[in-house]
Formats: sequence, C-alpha cells, structure tokens
Amino acid sequence: MMHNTIHGTHKRFYMKPNRYFLNSTAQYHISHLTSLGWELTVCNALAVETSPCRKALKTNTSFGVHLCRFLEKHMNLHDVKNVLEVGGGLGYLMRDILNQYPRIQATMLDISPFLLQKQIETLSDRRVIFREMDFLSMEPDELRVFDFVILNENLGDFPTLVCASDAKTVDLPVLPPDALIDQAEEYRRRYGLTFGPSENINIGALDAVEKLCRANVPYIYLSEHSCEALPPEELSGVLKIIPSGNPERISLKGHAEYTINFSHLQTLAEKNGYRAERGLFADFLIPDFNDTVRAALRTASPVSDEQEIIQQFIYDLYKYEYLLLIKR
Repeated sequence: MMHNTIHGTHKRFYMKPNRYFLNSTAQYHISHLTSLGWELTVCNALAVETSPCRKALKTNTSFGVHLCRFLEKHMNLHDVKNVLEVGGGLGYLMRDILNQYPRIQATMLDISPFLLQKQIETLSDRRVIFREMDFLSMEPDELRVFDFVILNENLGDFPTLVCASDAKTVDLPVLPPDALIDQAEEYRRRYGLTFGPSENINIGALDAVEKLCRANVPYIYLSEHSCEALPPEELSGVLKIIPSGNPERISLKGHAEYTINFSHLQTLAEKNGYRAERGLFADFLIPDFNDTVRAALRTASPVSDEQEIIQQFIYDLYKYEYLLLIKR
C-alpha cells in the first residue's frame, strides 16, 4: 500500500522519522484473510433477522436500512446515480442500499480478493462493478464519476504512523518511508492539525479523505471506532469508554487496526469546502434499553453468548463514530 509523495521545502516533521513505526494491514488483507467470522462488524451483526443485536434496537431491521433512513435526512438518495463502496466486507450494506434504490450504479472496491469474492456472491443478481485494488492508489480523477462514496467500519485498516513510545509497537518493525513523514507534516501545515508528541497518526485515513475531497465527491460517508467517542453521562457507569484523543491499537487475528481521530478528518474536509455531520452510531441505531439489554449491561461476567454479544454491540454503538461530508 503506497501513498502520494508530497514534495516541498518545509522542514522535517517535528517528530523524527525513526520515532514512528508503520502499521499496515494491506498484506494481511491481500494474502492471509480467509474469514470474517472472528471480526464481527456492526453491519454484519444486524444482517440476520434473528440476530440478538436487533433485539437491542428500537427498530428491528438491517444496518443498511437504518443508515439509509439517516442519510435521507441529509441528502436525496434518489438523485444519487453512482456509488462507490470501499472495503465493503461481505456486501451486506450495498445489498441493503440497492434493495431500496435499485437504479443506483454501484461499484465495489476492495484490496482483499477473498472479500471481493464474497461481495460478488452477495450481489450476484445486482448491477454492480467489482474492482480489486488499493483505494489509496486511485487518483482523484478516477473518483469524480461518483456521487457518493462509502467507507464503513474500515478506516482503522488504513496505514497508521505509530509513535515508538507506545510499548505495543514492539511487533511493528517496519519504519515508515520518509514520504509518509513528509505527508504528515504537510497535513499539519496545510490544515492546521495538531499532533501530540506521542500521538499515533491516521495517515492513511487522512490521505483517503483528502483524495475524496479533491475529487469533489458530493457526498462522503465514513465510520469507524473512534478515539474521541464519549457516551452519554447516564451510561458512563456501564460503558467503559474513555476518549483518549490518541488513536488506540485494536489487536485482531493476524493484524492490528487503530481507532480514528475524527476531528482531524473533519477539519481536513471542512477546509476543503465540505459541511460535516458527525456523531455516534447510536444516533441512527437507536438502542432499546429493555430488560434483556439492561440485564446484559449490568452483569460483569455474561452468563450466555447472547449477553456477551449484546454487551459488545451496545459498546460499539457508542464507540463508533460516523462522519457524513456534504460538498458545500
């Protein structure tokens, strides 16, 4: 996975290059990913009608239906002609969208041959274009044909500059190319971003959002685990979510992801002429704190698989942030 090289005469980024490691999931997704069974996204958790996660919501329906109802408050989906979904998982979100808006021309782009094949199977009866490639290698001109671009629950897979002072970087022996350090400095200078001396930098996510903004895509939807998410005060006693402001490591099978600093992405987008709608998944996946959900949240040790699933699901509703960008 490679990025645009930014040339310039500015001084070297204030943190020396050898103080960073590079976390990249590209090789894992290209060569090693053979299942998502152990990595349950919120979208996948709601795909099955009998899912216990649906019992935790006020409306029993799939993720894509919930999301479209939310998006309709901010944009006219009937006017959208060309949609690109990047990293579409098993294809369930796009299936939901096309069920509601069948006239849309959809393109699925994924770096993982395994996941792209799953998307082909899920969407086999739909009018969809499939592309196996690295989104970060695309030029802005290739993106101008799309009215709407979706990156759902996958920004944490994009490359991250990980500060070496983080003790968990011992398994990250790869030093980043100088171009990525220059790129971080360019983002700091161009958009007035502030990176702390020990902050992990979502360099891939910043690159992706700038690429979309420079292509003047009218609508952009992003979501991922956030390092800034803050649950409502009434849930602070049961949801152990403390916003650090510094992208946090999530260790998964065969790879690690990092949570996202959405403030940086929002600032970058706004300075490129976009209006931002930002919030938590719980804004459009409205929890139903019924007896089953309350019992699951109260227990320190789940007594059943269902309780454990509900605990994690409610946690994710308040840990995930979305960012909807609308071109002014």
